[in-house]
Amino acid sequence: MTTRMHVDEVDVGPDLVRDLIARRFPRWAGLDVRPVASTGTDNAVFRLGDHLVARLPRIRGAHRNMELDQRWLPLLAPQLPVAIPEPVGLGEPDLGYPWAWSVYRWLPGEHPTVLASDALVPALAEFVTALRAVDPTDAPPAGRGRPLVGRDTATRAAIASLAGQIHTPVVTAAWEHALAAPAWAGPPVWVHGDLTPDNLLTTDGSLSGVIDFGAMGVGDPAIDLLAAWNLLTPDGRAALRSVLDVDDALWARGRGWALTVALIALPYYRDTNPALAASSRHVIEQVTIDHITSGCR
Repeated sequence: MTTRMHVDEVDVGPDLVRDLIARRFPRWAGLDVRPVASTGTDNAVFRLGDHLVARLPRIRGAHRNMELDQRWLPLLAPQLPVAIPEPVGLGEPDLGYPWAWSVYRWLPGEHPTVLASDALVPALAEFVTALRAVDPTDAPPAGRGRPLVGRDTATRAAIASLAGQIHTPVVTAAWEHALAAPAWAGPPVWVHGDLTPDNLLTTDGSLSGVIDFGAMGVGDPAIDLLAAWNLLTPDGRAALRSVLDVDDALWARGRGWALTVALIALPYYRDTNPALAASSRHVIEQVTIDHITSGCR
């Protein structure tokens, strides 16, 4: 059984996955099924033999991503400079499991180390630039590609709940600076929506893959600046901003996205997902440093 992180999530374990595979994809029935250690929150992930992986939504809000993956990942893949997940099968609700689920080819690689990944800046910028250039016609809206003001209430509640654990005045000021930034005035562009270290893969120190497109869609490109604060050093952030030619407003919104995601995640996952909680603390610290040293330019 996977560790529960939500009060409303369904129980997913190897036995259920093995039975679902046997009924839906009998050609893979003999493959070994084993859980994958992950900081992911929406899906339970299991290796199927050496070359496949199954992802099963834990919560209702994640189930639509399976159909989106099937439709859009094959379209995106040939237009991107690194590997992304390749869907090879769509499972159906069965055996008491209530939603669609997916099987993909396994992508090998290691997750990059936080604050030791500045060498990835050129490749990361190349990926973001290529994704933005994909034709957005008929693409779904990105849940995190919307104006930050829609997260204001939840973000301020999270700040209040973390009193004594964070530098509340500075964090509040950083959030308000992001809210005050001019909104995206350009056309919606494709975004990944969750460029965190655990969704990046490296091989021999080079970026080789990007996974977990559950937040993908079109919207404000600011969301794909997340990696600047969850992965890079201050020098790396400056390099990424320069390569992507990011103006003050876009940078401020990107910093705001990094902050709101971390602030809301920290109290929610503090006890159930220690790795994600630690990453959230790191992002809050990096944004705080930015605000103090640069005045949130």
